[in-house]
Amino acid sequence: MSRLSMDQSLAESYTSKSQKIRVMSEAWTEAEIFCPACGNSLRGAPNNSKVFDFLCTKCIAEYELKSNARSLAKKASDGAYDSMMSRLNALQSPHFFFMGYDIARYEVKNFFVVPSHFLRPDLIEKRKPLSSSAHRAGWVGCNILLDQIPEIGRISYVKNGLFVQPALVMNAWEKTAFLAESKSMESRGWTIDILRCVERIHQAEFSLEQIYQFEAELAERYPNNNFVKDKIRQQLQVLRDRGLIEFVNRGKYRLVKS
Repeated sequence: MSRLSMDQSLAESYTSKSQKIRVMSEAWTEAEIFCPACGNSLRGAPNNSKVFDFLCTKCIAEYELKSNARSLAKKASDGAYDSMMSRLNALQSPHFFFMGYDIARYEVKNFFVVPSHFLRPDLIEKRKPLSSSAHRAGWVGCNILLDQIPEIGRISYVKNGLFVQPALVMNAWEKTAFLAESKSMESRGWTIDILRCVERIHQAEFSLEQIYQFEAELAERYPNNNFVKDKIRQQLQVLRDRGLIEFVNRGKYRLVKS
């Protein structure tokens, strides 16, 4: 039986709040969450692992967990900035689980996964170095800008205190799995940016002219591309071929419902 409450008894021997929530959140995730790529169970990573928190027992996909009692609508804190950037630039990074919980009852309110192919260097915000009086003086952390990730790249397991059906989770994952096949960060970035532009229109049906309104913004992001409108049309074709949007008629498209 799926449960939203974390087992507080697991953390009774700890005094640090961060240690308590780490133990409880990891135990809850291992018990309640499955691999979105294949549906199999997860196991916790070895204690000396610095790269990921969970490993799929079947497809060997890796996942890192971030939990927070505050809102996860805009950003989530992560570890060292340099480590995160080197992982992303190598196009090799674990997928990320994000947990939002009620601190009074230690109950999960929201839990979602962001596939690693949605994470790019420009979505990582560098934090200020820790002060000279801090235990780790000069250490530089980072934040993940969640509000810059397309909605389709934030796949919910638990939303507003309710579990999402497993089939819906896996279907949502499969829809964008093709992005992992991209051979460069730029080609992947173009597809993700056009997806984000489509979502920002906030309409089920939209026109090519509406997407062209983002031309200047895209040109600034990709200064070496002198044919932005051509690239926009190409990426809309990619999204159509992948079943994420539909062609309605000349210059008109429709966002496919999940």
